[in-house]
Amino acid sequence: MVYIKQIIIQGFKSYKDQTVIEPFSPKHNVIVGRNGSGKSNFFAAIRFVLSDAYTQMGREERGALLHEGAGAAVMSAFVEIIFDNSDDRFPTGKPELILRRTIGMKKDEYSLDRKNATKSDVMNLLESAGFSRSNPYYIVPQGRVTALTNMKDNERLILLKEVAGTQVYEARRTESLKIMTETNNKREKIDELLSYIKERLTELEEEKEELKDYQEKDKERRCLQYTIDYREQVAIQEELENLEEQRQTVAEDTGDGEERFRQGDKELGEIQAEINDLKQQIDFLKVDKKQLETERKDHAKSKAKTELEVKNLTEGQSAAQQARSRYQSDLKALETSIQQHESELEEITPAYNSKLEEEATVKGELDNAEGIRQRLYAKQGRNARFRHKRERDDWLRAEINNGYPQLAKVKAVRVQTAEDIAELEQEIADTEKAIAGLREQIEGRGASNDTMQGQIQEAKAERDRLMDERKELWREDAKLDSVLSNALNELRQAEQELSHTMDQNTSRGLMAVRRIKRQHNLEGVYGTLAELCDVPERYRRAVEVTAGQSLFHYVVDNDETASKVIEILQKERAGRITFIPLNRVRPKQGNMPDANDAVAMIKRITYDPMYEKAFQQVFGQTIICPNLQVAGQYARSHGVNGVTMEGDRSDKKGAFTGGSIDTKHSRLEAVRSVSKWRDDCDTHKARSAEIKRTLERKDQDITRAVGNVQKVEQKRVQQENSYGPLLQELRSKGNELQNKKDTLDAKHRASAKIEANMKTLTDQQNAHEAEIASEFKKALTRDEETQLENLNSTVQDLRQQYSDLSSARSDLESRKRIIEIELHENLRPRLDQLEAQELDDRTTSGSRGTLQESQRELKSITKRISTVDAKLQELDTSLDQATSSIQDLEHRYTEIKTGLTEIATAMEKSQKKTEKSIRKRRILAQQKEEVAHRIRDLGILPSGAFDKYKTTKSDAVVKKLHKVNEALKKYGHVNKKAFEQYNNFTTQRDTLTKRRGELESSQESIEELIAVLDQRKDEAIERTFKQVSREFAKVFEKLVPAGRGRLVIQRKIDAREEADDDGASSEDDDAAAAARKESVENYTGVGISVSFNSKHDDQQRIQQLSGGQKSLCALALVFAIQQCDPAPFYLFDEIDANLDAQYRTAVANHLRDISSSSSSSSSQTQTQQQNEDGGEGEGAGGAQFICTTFRPEMLHVAQKCYGVRYQKKSSNVVVVSREEALEFVEGEKQ
Repeated sequence: MVYIKQIIIQGFKSYKDQTVIEPFSPKHNVIVGRNGSGKSNFFAAIRFVLSDAYTQMGREERGALLHEGAGAAVMSAFVEIIFDNSDDRFPTGKPELILRRTIGMKKDEYSLDRKNATKSDVMNLLESAGFSRSNPYYIVPQGRVTALTNMKDNERLILLKEVAGTQVYEARRTESLKIMTETNNKREKIDELLSYIKERLTELEEEKEELKDYQEKDKERRCLQYTIDYREQVAIQEELENLEEQRQTVAEDTGDGEERFRQGDKELGEIQAEINDLKQQIDFLKVDKKQLETERKDHAKSKAKTELEVKNLTEGQSAAQQARSRYQSDLKALETSIQQHESELEEITPAYNSKLEEEATVKGELDNAEGIRQRLYAKQGRNARFRHKRERDDWLRAEINNGYPQLAKVKAVRVQTAEDIAELEQEIADTEKAIAGLREQIEGRGASNDTMQGQIQEAKAERDRLMDERKELWREDAKLDSVLSNALNELRQAEQELSHTMDQNTSRGLMAVRRIKRQHNLEGVYGTLAELCDVPERYRRAVEVTAGQSLFHYVVDNDETASKVIEILQKERAGRITFIPLNRVRPKQGNMPDANDAVAMIKRITYDPMYEKAFQQVFGQTIICPNLQVAGQYARSHGVNGVTMEGDRSDKKGAFTGGSIDTKHSRLEAVRSVSKWRDDCDTHKARSAEIKRTLERKDQDITRAVGNVQKVEQKRVQQENSYGPLLQELRSKGNELQNKKDTLDAKHRASAKIEANMKTLTDQQNAHEAEIASEFKKALTRDEETQLENLNSTVQDLRQQYSDLSSARSDLESRKRIIEIELHENLRPRLDQLEAQELDDRTTSGSRGTLQESQRELKSITKRISTVDAKLQELDTSLDQATSSIQDLEHRYTEIKTGLTEIATAMEKSQKKTEKSIRKRRILAQQKEEVAHRIRDLGILPSGAFDKYKTTKSDAVVKKLHKVNEALKKYGHVNKKAFEQYNNFTTQRDTLTKRRGELESSQESIEELIAVLDQRKDEAIERTFKQVSREFAKVFEKLVPAGRGRLVIQRKIDAREEADDDGASSEDDDAAAAARKESVENYTGVGISVSFNSKHDDQQRIQQLSGGQKSLCALALVFAIQQCDPAPFYLFDEIDANLDAQYRTAVANHLRDISSSSSSSSSQTQTQQQNEDGGEGEGAGGAQFICTTFRPEMLHVAQKCYGVRYQKKSSNVVVVSREEALEFVEGEKQ
């Protein structure tokens, strides 16, 4: 069965946030909550979706349904009900049906299964599932039970009629009566018209005979008038043909003149273009001449400067040669002296070294002998000091121990001295290497200067080459500026001419679109149709006439690009453009004729295949024909547009377009001219930009070249300036080397002394140790005394030998020192000075530039001047030739201009003649039209009218016409439309008579329908009363087992007793209905008669009952109505509020029984059929109930309980247990 599975509410009344209510039970559901918590709003939400209670609402009523509270305002609300459709009661084929209604300040929408739906669709779907509009009691809001309780008998009868569905019958009956009234009114009008027509036909019978005589005379008049008009028409036509022949002759002459004028104008344009090119060429030649003259002046200055330099170098060459001779002789003498001193030094040095070694050897032997002798003397003196051996040994050991530190100190000094000697030797080697390098650097300075000079010359040559290239670029840039300026002027003129062929908005729009394309880098904006195609000149006029303004429609890739550009155009107010998006164009394929006199225009247009759709859209339905007649034939037969070469056009709808066209202003030619000059401007701009970039790079290259020259010259200057410091460094290094050698000699001597001291200390230590090992004696031994005597004589000999060697060595050392001082202090510095002088001379000569280099430069400058002179002569020749050509062209231009003036004068005369002929032709055409109009006004002529007066002269015809007109004057009062009126009135009479018969048949059908509707309405009321009365008795008996209740019909009978007797109880309904003779229209109300204590006591009227009993009766009536017209579910809002406890229990049990019933639901149709058959109708089984209550009885029988809470100014519905619900109800009682 269908039942409400789930409800979702958001923004509706007190339900601000989205409230998703847990699925309902398919049986009995009870909702509890405090007053004001939102229970009634919950039921209102369901009624908002399912009933007609919320229809045709105003703005304030809509706003009242939206949640009001703190925070953001709620702009819309929705209620969504999810039905279980497992039994397919809703014909959707889905297990669930989602029904939603959304409302806002300006909207009210329904949706079914998330799809939009109309209200009628929703209501029809609900009725198909058993939700009857005539029985709205499946939803019982608060107050409905009270209203039923207080309802009067006549109101209860109205309710019964509503349940019976009599509103449908009443609506149809009212509509039928309205139609019947309209039918009667129409029949009365038809009767009036028939009466008038009858009278009028009688009058027209008398007028027909007189009209017959008049028509005979009128036929003769029309024949005569036709003859006169026809002859006048023929005369006019002949004159028109003569004028047409004259026009064609003039047109041919004018066409020839136009062709000659067009050719002459074209030739003038070509001559003017040649003159402009020559003038531009002259401007270029003048610019080149000016630059070459400036260059020649610069070369002349350089030549004068170089000639002066060559002269100075030539004069200074002899003085330099004399100075060099003196330098060579001084250098040779000095080198000889240095060689002699070095040879002498080489001879002295070995002898000096030999004497030095001998001296050192003798010195060592002398020191050794003296040391041994001193130790013996010391030993001799010590033995006398000590008493015994131990005392001596102690003193010796003490001396040995004291000698060890001294020995260690001497060893350390020896090691340090050895390290100093090694370091000095390394430093001397490094210094000698540095001196050799300095000498090599000084000696190779001349070759380095030559190399440096070569580098300078190469750098200068590279700089000059780059400067020459830059001059060429400057010259080309100046030419391009002139060309670009001329091209821009031509482009502006071409764009101005093009703008005259279109409206201002389109012109502004085209410029804006090109700018937008560049700024936004839109690749999908291709161009106008005119820009994207190429048309041969002979077809240009036909193409322009066919396309019209479509030539300036812009082709884009898709509608998104078009929308973007249009948005920018609107934002910037930059004009209007029509776009052709290729993705949206769907051109139709035309039925093109396959013939020699018809050519598809699209085949004569050249374009890129990617734009095929756009060109097919504009030109795909057009053919080119030789003349307008052929074009019209194909337009009618094939449904295409035909156009001639001259631009005359015939479209497929039959319209012809033609006439004179200004051939001087061609749109395609203007577009091609603009495109040509725009391409030229773009090319020249690109080349100019490229030249400027090249000039920038060239300037950078020249800057680097100049910097390179400066760098090399600076390096040369640094090299020249570094000679003095090199000499000074060389002298310093020499002095440093000599000092280090002297220091090394001193270190060697010190090392020898240290070795001697170390040997002495070692020998002394060894002697003390040997003495400790010897015996203790007071005097020296004999061997020691002998040794002492020998040592004294040896020392004397060695001293004499040492003195001799030292004297010889000193002499050699003095001589060696003098030679070394002479070499280092005198001869070598003088040699360095002479070499420096030579290098200075070379450097000075190189800084001024050699004579050969100056001569070579002078030759180069002279050659450049000759080249410039040749170019200047060539430019003068070109200027003379260009000037002569311009004069010839201007003379030719004047001649052609004069010829064109003559042609224009002749064409103007022809034009005036043509205009005069046209005016005459227009008058004749007007006369011809008037004659044709008179002939048409004659109407249909007799069969012999065309030949009757064919041979009669015009004068005789005119006389006869006059006589006939005079005879027709006496028939001035005749009704000329008597025959026509008679026929019209006869037709009207027949039509009205037929229509009157149809109206009478229609009235009979309507009366029958009203009778049937009245019968069915009475049957429905009777049937419904029986069903409701029977179900009321059953329900009342179930709710009040000890009592009895019934419904009573009230009729229009005076006596109360008769009313009581005629009242039919539920048990006597069938018999009473059979016996009743009055119509249902006699019913005045429905009463309720019940007994609560006995089934046999007298029953009481509902007005005599208590409040609780009245409410129970009202509920019994509601249940009875529901049982007669069952629904899938029911909504009860506090229906047990006014009931006593026992009756609340009975109602709760009744609801439980209905919701838990396992019997299948019976449709309304089945129930009615059973009642008509006299059977007992079963109510709906297994229905769903959703109730609200403040009483515990319903909670005890509920399948599922819910609680409504109001928190933070918003309602919410949650599932609660039966115990929580009962606890809440008990709390509310307290």
